[in-house]
Formats: sequence, C-alpha cells, structure tokens
Amino acid sequence: MDKHRTIIIGGGVTGLAAGYVSDLPLYEAKEVPGGICSSYYLKAGESTPRFKCPSDDEAYRFEIGGGHWIFGGDPTVLHFIKSLTPVKSYNRSSAVYFPDENLYVPYPIQNNLAYLGKDIASKAISEISNAPKRVPVTMEEWLEINFGKTLTDKFFAPFHELYTAGLWTKIAPQDAYKSPINIDAVVQGASSDQKKPEVGYNVTYLYPEEGLDVVASKISSKCNINYGKNVVEINTSKNEIGFDDGTGVKYGNVLSTLPLNKALEAVSIEVESSFDDYTSVLVLNIGAKKGKNCPEYHWLYLPYSRSGFHRVGFYSNVDSSFLPVSSREDNNKVSIYIEKAYQNGSKPSDEEIKSYSNSVVNELKDWGFISDAEVVHPTWIDVAYTWARPGSNWKETALNELQKKNIFQIGRYGRWTFQGIAESIRDGFYAGSSF
Repeated sequence: MDKHRTIIIGGGVTGLAAGYVSDLPLYEAKEVPGGICSSYYLKAGESTPRFKCPSDDEAYRFEIGGGHWIFGGDPTVLHFIKSLTPVKSYNRSSAVYFPDENLYVPYPIQNNLAYLGKDIASKAISEISNAPKRVPVTMEEWLEINFGKTLTDKFFAPFHELYTAGLWTKIAPQDAYKSPINIDAVVQGASSDQKKPEVGYNVTYLYPEEGLDVVASKISSKCNINYGKNVVEINTSKNEIGFDDGTGVKYGNVLSTLPLNKALEAVSIEVESSFDDYTSVLVLNIGAKKGKNCPEYHWLYLPYSRSGFHRVGFYSNVDSSFLPVSSREDNNKVSIYIEKAYQNGSKPSDEEIKSYSNSVVNELKDWGFISDAEVVHPTWIDVAYTWARPGSNWKETALNELQKKNIFQIGRYGRWTFQGIAESIRDGFYAGSSF
C-alpha cells in the first residue's frame, strides 16, 4: 500500500461512515463491525453470542453497549440511516426508581415533585428558586446549585456516585442538557402527580426495525474493511501501525477512532497536563421470564441498588422484537440491560463478574421484575463515559500532539466528548470526505 495513503482505525459507526464516503482502508479489532453500537443474539441457555439472528428468530436481541438509541442528529444523517433500513420512532418513557420504597418518579424527577410528597417538594422548590449565583467548579457543586440540597441528597448525589463511579466530586460539570431546569415546570410538577411532559435531549428516538447490527452491516458492506486488526503500536518515526496478530501497515495520515487515552498509549506520548478521567461500564444483558412487577418504562435510573448498578433498561419495553418470536404476542418475557460503572478501566475479575451477575438476577427477582433468567451475558465497555477535570487542558493538548504526528482523532471517544450515533456518523462523513 502507498505509505502516504490515509488509513482509518476503528470500525464503529464513526469509522464506518468515514470508510463509506472515502473507500480508505479501515482496520477493526473485532470480527464484526459497529463497535459498541451493534446487536447480538442469544437463545435461552446459550452463552456464546451470535452476530446474526438465527433463522427461527427464537433468540433474545441485545446490544453490546446496552441500549443504544438514535436521537437528535442532522436530518441528512437520519435520512441516510433510513435509506439503509426501516426504522421506528419512539417516545421516551423513563423514571427514577427507589427500590426500598417501591416508588417510581417519572423523569425528570425535578418536574415531578408531587410523587415525592409535599415536604420534599416544598423544600426543593425553595432551594431551586433561591439557588446561589456562584459558578460551580465540580459536578457536585453544579448539582446542588441547580437542584438544591434536598433533591441532591435524595437522588442526584447517590445516583451520580454510581453513574460516575465516585468521580462526580472531582470532575467538571457536564450533562446539563440531560436534565434541564425550568422553575415553572418544577412548580407545576409539585402540584399534581399527573406525569408531566418529557424533556431533555432524547424525548423521541429511532431504532432500526431489524436491529442496530443491520446499520453497521449495511455501511460496512461498502467499506474496504480489515477485521481482527487490534492496534498495539503506532510507530510515528516509521509511519507504521502494528497489530496484535504480528502484521503492520504503513500510513501517511491516520483517522483514529481509538479512545483518546488509548491512542496516546499506542503512540507512546505522555501529556504533561493532568489526565482526564473516564468511567468503564459493565453491561449485563438478561433475557428472562417476566416478573409480576415488571414495569413498562424504557429505562430506570437508580440512586441505590444492592448490587451497585445505576440503570436498568428494558429493550423489550421499547420494542417486542428484542424477544424470541414465540414470546412477542404474549409478552411474557423481558430483555433487559443493567449498567454498573467502574473508574478508569478497573475491570472486575471473571469470578467477580459471575458473583455480580448472580446478585443482579436475585435482586431483580426480589423486585418482581423477572422470575426465571434464561440468558445472562456480560459485556465490558472500557471507555464508556468521558469526563474532564476542572481547568484541565489534557484533551486539547493530547489532540494537538497526535495531530502533529498526522493522527487525527474523530468520533465520540476519539475526541473525548459525548455524542449520539447520528452525530458520530456525521463526524465520520466529514472526516472521510476531508481525506
């Protein structure tokens, strides 16, 4: 290959989109495309994922990274997705769940204070209305300034302790768009326990009728893609990338979707600025017979759980196609994902994951969400949520240092930012067209 040619690292949706518009050679570590934005299938009793739906359709469908729904995005990108495969549109249904009280409060919690009782509602309104005017430095400060001490103690503090794996007291404010504050809506929500309109960035979302794996498969079919190519080194003096199978490839420029910290490791660049944290997520996918108390929500946020998870998502409450075909009409089974966060890649051992999985199943049974579990399968997302330390310029410095080596970071994890599937595809289109 021409050593001056641009290559693409990573076959997630950003890398695939870049390869789709450019026909540049693309190198993906796994044997299937899509990264964490792809589906897999398991029949009852199976433990080895199938990456194609079995012909009899008698399998649970799961996502590698938990529920990945398509929200927002440029209309042209959404048009592109719809040109690949039929999609359905959904209206979000989510809530905060307090297990010890068996209490569901529709999301966002600050707009549904009546569910928490008059005392909490009154205190929360007063605190939100009289919020101090200082500029918050950490997420901890931002939460208390915006939502007040009462709501922070009740939900936001314990939830973020789980969600960020304890980092919320150290990292800069983030996620304001996920739970917006409107004092009029807060006051209105305290007067009636009638569910208020959904707000936030994903009030409506899309999902492919045949599964997310279909989108990745359709895009990858138009790409010049090489599978099983896990990057272990980027030698910038030789302009060569080494893979763990012992092979290598010359390059002129690199479009990299590697998480920013992993790209720095591959190039052996040390940035003097303080390191920005991230959380890893253990996703536990469960297919089970439905319990008598299984809710109808799409997902739940939890301030506490015995097993330490912070979110329960119900794939099959979004769409019955996540269930084995024989169970869809009776709706007597459920396809679930559970998320638990860990700091900076601190992955639990296989034995710890097994113990945790058993604990989760028992906890869901105790809540009445499931009865018998038919499939329990964990996946590990090493870099799941990225954060910044207050005043840190680590990200900007890292991106600039890599760019000096003709390595251009693209996508959600490549650029250490939050964005959805549609925005990630747009980034890939832009980057691929530029080269």
